[in-house]
This record gives sequence, structure tokens and C-alpha cells, in this order.
Amino acid sequence: MAHPVYSATGKLSPAQREMLDDAIRGLSSAEKSLPCKYFYDDEGSRLFDEITELEEYYPTRTETGIMQKFISQMAPTLGEGVLLVEYGSGSSSKTRLLLDNLPKMAGYVPVDISGDYLCRVATKLQRDYPHISVHPVIADFTGHFSLPVVAPDPRRRIIYFPGSTIGNFARSDARSVLQQMAQLAGPAGGVLIGVDLVKPLSRLLAAYNDSRGVTAKFNINVLSRLNQELGADFKLDQFRHEAIFNAVDSRIEMYLVSCNDQSVCIDGTRFMFAKDEALLTEYSHKYTLESFRALAAEAGLNTQHVWTDDESLFSVQYLTPQ
Repeated sequence: MAHPVYSATGKLSPAQREMLDDAIRGLSSAEKSLPCKYFYDDEGSRLFDEITELEEYYPTRTETGIMQKFISQMAPTLGEGVLLVEYGSGSSSKTRLLLDNLPKMAGYVPVDISGDYLCRVATKLQRDYPHISVHPVIADFTGHFSLPVVAPDPRRRIIYFPGSTIGNFARSDARSVLQQMAQLAGPAGGVLIGVDLVKPLSRLLAAYNDSRGVTAKFNINVLSRLNQELGADFKLDQFRHEAIFNAVDSRIEMYLVSCNDQSVCIDGTRFMFAKDEALLTEYSHKYTLESFRALAAEAGLNTQHVWTDDESLFSVQYLTPQ
């Protein structure tokens, strides 16, 4: 279900209250930030789908190419009777390769924070795959959520985390997410995950500063969402998109930069922005195969298989609990 729009009574849904708490906390910090999970309302999800089609944005088409090339290896590795649980499922476009090839699936559980969008995608998938039970779960996958009961009982749970979303987390948080995946998968299960790799700087910067400005619209949309759902008063044309590469931490950092001195009010709390002050909205860490293997090991996961493209831009990896 969609989050209700902020009303004159000031009543907030539980999801909006959480968003408000996160926004107040992030904007009160010495270095202002907003959690990137709030990118993905209906408009944000639509814009991200548009980003994946851009010439400069290599991750989606590269990962899709890896999946297409190696699905004949991946499917038997994952096995029969799988309950496929996808974190941050979005449009589930890459998932169709698995749904087409995994034998005798126990079911598919797409998990996403964008409720209306998730339900539309799940309805279409159920229509296209009537032999597979589709059970959408509206949740923030970084928190606790319950899996639906499915029949027949699955032989194993496979956690599917495509894209490069694991890179959006600081390393300590990424380790925690991987640990949660290992627990949810259980001893007989596994994790199939997309991991973006280190590459030339020019290629990276172009991917996050596209010539059509779609990434900029996607970034700005998080402020639009705060205006609509929390009654904030961000002036959208007074912030500009900026993405840089932090070589020390091997990550893209995406910001909204204030174009002048200004103030913003959210739920009665006012925040000051100086000209050129940056509001952090996203990290996107880039790993080497060795550095991600080490991170997975810290989270209690063994790297069993790694599939990459010919240029080693991206990887799809299969991990199992230790």
C-alpha cells in the first residue's frame, strides 16, 4: 500500500514516522545525510528503472549479461525446490531468468519497501508464472520481516540480492546485512548476490553523472518525497546533484548540494544549509573479488562461485553459510 500523503492534521503512518525520525537524525548530524532507502517510492522506482536503461549505466546490462551467459551453471548450483527470496526486488527483471530456469520452485518472495510498485510487479509475475507461488512482502529488508509459509516445504532458501545494492552500505552495515542473509538462508541455503567491481574512474563517474540528468532527478526525488509525505518545504530547484569517487574508501558518494544559504523546515524543526553544503544521499562501494570474499567471510559466508563479464566490470557470486 502507498504511504498516505501528509495531511493538515499532522498524522503520520508508522512508516512515515520512521522516515521522519531518520530524516531528523540525518539532517541534525554535522555532515547531513538521508538514508538511500527513501529513494524508492513509486516515482523513484520508475526513475531507477529509467537509469538502468542509460548508456552510461553499465551495472544492470552487465549483470543481466552475466546471468544470461551463466544461467546454465547457476540453476543446477541453486538446485530444485528453492524458495527464492529477493531483497529490494524492484521490477524483478533479472529474476525472470531464475524463474525460467530453476526447477520445481517452492515459491518466490519479492521483498521491497515500495508497496504499490511491488504489488503491481508481483501481480504481473504471478500472471506470467502461474505455476510459481508469488508472495510479495512489503518491508525494509535491513530490518526484521517474516517469510510467508509456502507449500510444498522448500528444500532450501536462496536469498537473491541482484544489482549493486550491497555497495550502498558502509562496510560494517554490509557485513550485518550479509549476516542476516546467512541466518535467513539457513545451513542448507545460500545467497546469490550482485557485486560491483573496481574499474577505471572515468567509467564510474559517467555512470553516476549521466548526460540526460536522470540520476539527478532520481536524487532530487528524495527531497520531493519528504515534501509530499512529511510536509517538508525543500525548494527542489535550490539543490544540485553531485557524485564523486572516494578512492580511500573505494566508493561513489552521491550528494545533493545546496545552491545558496537557505533553511528547510520538517515537522516544526528548521535546518540551515550553507551555500555549497552537501547532503549525502548514497554510497556505492566498489569491491575487488578479494575484498568482497573477505567481507563475506567476516559475515559467516563462504564464496562458492564467482561469475563475471569479460571486462570484469561486475560479478554475480554464490555464497553459502559456513
